[in-house]
Amino acid sequence: MKIHINGKYYDKDEAKVSVFDHGFLYGDGIFEGIRVYESNVFKLDEHIKRLEYSAKAILLNLPWSHAEIAEAVCETCRRSGVTDGYIRLIVTRGAGALGLSPKTCKEPQLIIIADQIQLYAPEIYEKGLKIITSATRRMGPAALPPMIKSLNYLNNILAKIEAANLGFQEAVMLNNEGYVAECTGDNLFVLQGGKLFTPPVSSGSLTGITRQVVLDIAAELGVPVVESMLTRYDLWVAEEMFLTGSAAEIIGVVEVDHRKIGSGVAGPVTGRFLEAFRARVAKEGTKL
Repeated sequence: MKIHINGKYYDKDEAKVSVFDHGFLYGDGIFEGIRVYESNVFKLDEHIKRLEYSAKAILLNLPWSHAEIAEAVCETCRRSGVTDGYIRLIVTRGAGALGLSPKTCKEPQLIIIADQIQLYAPEIYEKGLKIITSATRRMGPAALPPMIKSLNYLNNILAKIEAANLGFQEAVMLNNEGYVAECTGDNLFVLQGGKLFTPPVSSGSLTGITRQVVLDIAAELGVPVVESMLTRYDLWVAEEMFLTGSAAEIIGVVEVDHRKIGSGVAGPVTGRFLEAFRARVAKEGTKL
């Protein structure tokens, strides 16, 4: 495995950043999680564009062009021998003095890791996922816009820990008003009455790349999509439910808060979306 850091490549054990890097000290930075399938970096341009938007939102000037970042991602995969796996694309504010001010950080750091990831065992995709609602609320858009994919995931991690301590792999996070925002690392969709419902970004959810793919697939399949505020009740009575994310892909949910969803197995509509998604992943993106 080779790790890219600012144009140079290092072995895994030799890849290092400064302890004074503000990404390490304060979570001052941004990232993207990207998948590569059959030597195709899925939706690479869309991921880099979102990274650029996140950078602009936190006033972090990127000294690399879109094309330069794309080539660095692909070269990291080539040098690491990754043709099917997961890419972590990271930009930190860079090393600076102690203190929150970013003014002392002179050089941002571009770090790219290409490796393997498996959030859930293969049988979970067949049987479905059981989840619970976390007491930890999702941070509101007024505090930190969810569209910014920042390095500070402690809010989500606390909910993840809470779920794990109760024996669950994932948790639903509500916003301060009590509406569903997202899960700890995924967007969510529920099927009810032939329509697909998902929380709007304004509820506190990330503008997910896989989420957008699902919206595109829904248009192709003729499934109406409604972006609306959802309550826990809407999840409890859903006919089907699934989560979406670059690492998770599309995974069915069969239980929420000890309440069975639908028949208790991943539903047929979820299966259609997963099939359509898998038909796209090796085609839509950038070839290595």
